[in-house]
Amino acid sequence: MYNLLMKDLKLGVHPIFLVMPFLTGALMLIPGWIYFIVLLYFCWITIPNMCNQFRAQNDLMFTSMMPVTKRDMVKARVSVIVLLELLHLIVAAIFGIFTILLYPNLKYYFFPPSIGFWGLCLVMFAIFNLIFIPMFYKTAYKFGKALFVSITVAMLFAGIAQWIGIQSPVVSDIFYSRDAHNLLLQTSILIAGIVIFSVTSVLAYRIAFKRFLQVEI
Repeated sequence: MYNLLMKDLKLGVHPIFLVMPFLTGALMLIPGWIYFIVLLYFCWITIPNMCNQFRAQNDLMFTSMMPVTKRDMVKARVSVIVLLELLHLIVAAIFGIFTILLYPNLKYYFFPPSIGFWGLCLVMFAIFNLIFIPMFYKTAYKFGKALFVSITVAMLFAGIAQWIGIQSPVVSDIFYSRDAHNLLLQTSILIAGIVIFSVTSVLAYRIAFKRFLQVEI
């Protein structure tokens, strides 16, 4: 499993996409920006290029010739996706801390890089994974439709969440305020996001594996 994971990282993930989290994460320093976009660059750029890389190398046929099971093939690929998502989120969160320190009195119109915001980002990634991974493993080769649907739904979630954050005084107070009560609520949202992301990633893997069993290589 470890060797298969390293194979996917080395052959399918171009080094630029390991640098990408730092390039896109720096966008967190833009005061008052729509910070959901920073994480969406993973869906817009990294995943399509990674899938193209695997397909160009005929990775599916190559990996099937190795002494590995279909379960491990799916597990390694899902692990790569999850690791890259977490790398994007952690780096963005670090830049987000600098943003708060640099602009302590900034009045945010969109969500600030608060604790609760990262919980919402985890839910957005969870939605993306739950749609993209099982859809992709219907064929384990074609990814265009899976990408379109998963990115569209993830963007809709981000847009609706942000709209509610602007329109609802209650939600706005939770995410924009820094008092102890709201920080506790934000921490709860972050924990819920972690749980949802973890559960849906495992669920996406299990559905994908069952579908991949039906794929003839």
